[in-house]
Amino acid sequence: MRQLWKNIKGLVGAYDTPPSYLRGGEMRSFPVLEQAWLAIEDGVIVDFGSMDSFPGIADWSGLEVLDCEGKYVLPAWCDSHTHLVFAASRSGEFLSRLEGKSYQEIAAEGGGILNSARALRSMSEADLFADARKRLLQAIHSGTGSIEIKSGYGLDAEAELKMLRVIRALKEDFSIPIKATFLACHAVPKGNWTAQSWTKHIVEKVLPMVVQEGLADYVDAFCEKGYFGLEETQLLLDAASAIGIRSKVHVNQFNIIGGVKLCINSNALSVDHLEVLDSEDIAALQLAAESGNPTFATSLPGCSYFLGISYTPVGDLVNAGVPVALATDFNPGSAPSSNMSRVVQLAILKMKMHPLEAIAAATINGAAAMECSDRAGVIARGRAANVIVTHPMQGLEDLAYDFGKEPVDKVFIDGVNL
Repeated sequence: MRQLWKNIKGLVGAYDTPPSYLRGGEMRSFPVLEQAWLAIEDGVIVDFGSMDSFPGIADWSGLEVLDCEGKYVLPAWCDSHTHLVFAASRSGEFLSRLEGKSYQEIAAEGGGILNSARALRSMSEADLFADARKRLLQAIHSGTGSIEIKSGYGLDAEAELKMLRVIRALKEDFSIPIKATFLACHAVPKGNWTAQSWTKHIVEKVLPMVVQEGLADYVDAFCEKGYFGLEETQLLLDAASAIGIRSKVHVNQFNIIGGVKLCINSNALSVDHLEVLDSEDIAALQLAAESGNPTFATSLPGCSYFLGISYTPVGDLVNAGVPVALATDFNPGSAPSSNMSRVVQLAILKMKMHPLEAIAAATINGAAAMECSDRAGVIARGRAANVIVTHPMQGLEDLAYDFGKEPVDKVFIDGVNL
């Protein structure tokens, strides 16, 4: 199938030779080719350029023409932090929060992650896959073209492996890039476990099983007061690194305990959440960025919005030259939305990101934070045509200006309009 898209108001993120990521002020230079055309054959981008230099059409046979007058075309969103595989919603906990309880209080009463774990253990792998597949389809239909998915709601070996097998099945069922993360230390299970004994069990017993089945691209821990401290996080990251698995770590959601620097020193691919940061954290991220081996700073504004907590101080990170990524944190408790367009809107509205910064963070840098820059995050010749077409807009600022409107008109995966 051959397609020609013409009169595109702005072709965003199109490169002859794409970089792997953009850091700091570079993010605002994410390219926009005005009044452009795009050619696709058999689901692959074959060419693009300005309408002023359009070479014309020599062969009209089998050609589908799409007029994009007034519309922007963007790379599909790259969601580098989700918990998409879960058993049940936690809307009852949402009501508890509306009645005045905090996230931490709900967790202390056996809710939160422990609640999700109870539901997941009783669910069959087939049913878990069926539900996850529906959620993934919903995310893709809203514009997501690559995604990371974590385990972490199992809290025992059997259930964690079940989650990771579901993610593997999703990889096999979909053409988009999907990355699997073993969230080994998410919460301390019920019983006689401590953070230290659980981490030791994970490292000695469970991680080898995960590796034997080839189920994880990354490992993760919730490095936070009341969950897993620096000692446990270091133990997990060291064990994973010794067998060639990098980490993507939850840090600084509620407290600053030194997790950012620990993760950078352990060559973590990304540090995620970062609702609270100090000057030492930012300096460490800046130094890593300047070294050419960055640890990506991944902000999750949907979580901040839903829980009513602070937003990542993205402006400070951008000013320090740090590569920032945006992701949904899609999960049933603290960020129950897989819509990356909403995340981009929140980044612009609440974190004062320039529209191009937010788009770059949600595309090229999101792809880099999943190590799939060769397949996602930009528009380039030879890449799969995984792209978004917006509704007509005056400018990219309209992504957030009418914040109640869905900006995405059409989503194409492998050149097919979903």
